[in-house]
Amino acid sequence: QLQLVESGGGLVQPGGSLRLSCVVSGFTLDHYAIGWFRQAPGKEREGVSCISSSGMTRKYVDSVRGRFTISRDNAKNTVYLQMNSLKPEDTAVYYCAADYGPFSGFCALIGDKGPYDYWGQGTQVTVSS
Repeated sequence: QLQLVESGGGLVQPGGSLRLSCVVSGFTLDHYAIGWFRQAPGKEREGVSCISSSGMTRKYVDSVRGRFTISRDNAKNTVYLQMNSLKPEDTAVYYCAADYGPFSGFCALIGDKGPYDYWGQGTQVTVSS
């Protein structure tokens, strides 16, 4: 059964860092693009970053570009989101999601769910002093 599990969230002070992990099971990670989304209280879910199945394409929403870095380790079935210089407005539940597309240089951050069919349960990130 295809499963995604996020971890690494927590409470951090403004300016701090966290690294989120998305561990997948039940499918071959290198056949899937992975997206990270987030949803803050009272707001719509938004795409934060994505990486194509080939790893050649990485995208970021403007508000995190230069602060967040997405990467993947197919051997470990894991995708990471390194988050630096965190701000209170980064507070949200962060989700990873998978979109089938082997050998592809494509990934998307469209709308509140993009083309992603498989989702994790989310991990809470709180940025506060």
